[in-house]
Amino acid sequence: MTHQHFLDLSDAGTDAIAAMIGDAIDRKAERKGWGKGQPDADAPLAGKVLALVFEKNSTRTRVSFDIAMRQLGGSVLILDNASSQLGRGETIADTARVLSRMVDAIMLRTDDHAKIEEMARHATVPVINGLTDRSHPCQIMADLLTVIEHGKPLPGLEIAWFGDGNNVLHSILEAAGLMKFNVQVATPAGYEPDSEFVEMARAGGAEVTLTQDAAVAARGADVLVTDTWISMGQADADEKRRAMEPFQVNASLMVEAKPDALFLHCLPAHVGEEVSEDVFEGSQSVVFDEAENRIHAQKSVLLWSFGLLA
Repeated sequence: MTHQHFLDLSDAGTDAIAAMIGDAIDRKAERKGWGKGQPDADAPLAGKVLALVFEKNSTRTRVSFDIAMRQLGGSVLILDNASSQLGRGETIADTARVLSRMVDAIMLRTDDHAKIEEMARHATVPVINGLTDRSHPCQIMADLLTVIEHGKPLPGLEIAWFGDGNNVLHSILEAAGLMKFNVQVATPAGYEPDSEFVEMARAGGAEVTLTQDAAVAARGADVLVTDTWISMGQADADEKRRAMEPFQVNASLMVEAKPDALFLHCLPAHVGEEVSEDVFEGSQSVVFDEAENRIHAQKSVLLWSFGLLA
């Protein structure tokens, strides 16, 4: 069985992303009414073990990968700094080589993207990015699945982003170039996304607009997306929060978008900060569909990483 690392969306590419989304839709439909821990009929990863390595706290990533592996017929083991030698200074390279002898794949959720690149260099099993400070590709796979499920084809889609130019936005921009949709980015001055991802999206044919006016970004959007303003361990929280206040997704902003626009948020949300309660709890919010879809999207990411999807 061949294996492939999933560190960023471009590791897979357009055709593979489409294949993964199609597989996720099919597998999700086939499971309707089943128990959440019941394996899929084909149990394609029976006997396989996924190591979940956490250097950052997690709810959705931890639970969704665990349930994804159970549904694929496999199992997981969970490591974090407090319960492994990573917290006592063992190198990423040595951890990768040891885990490769003991498990069939590794998911790493960490800070510095260089760590997951080092893990991939030294591992002889698939390595999957559960989040880094640079990107969050598994989240965006779930987002794309959610948008498609709600009847919005990706080519030509207009996505609007509000707030911090962070790792989630980076992966949205990467997806835009691969899947041919456009992104309108509204951030305060000094909080723009990394220009590498903007250029990557544009090189792929996406239209990317950068603005400091939230209403301009929202105008005509099919999907509005935001994220928490203050990431784990981030300094200068009060100053940043003040800068972000004009970029809250609220009812007046939703009015600028298309009438059937969706609201996405990767969670956890700070309702009353980056999103108002009426939007978060409103009929256009699909955040809990989005959260559940982490399971279904990551099942297909795992299958692709094991070489079981074209």
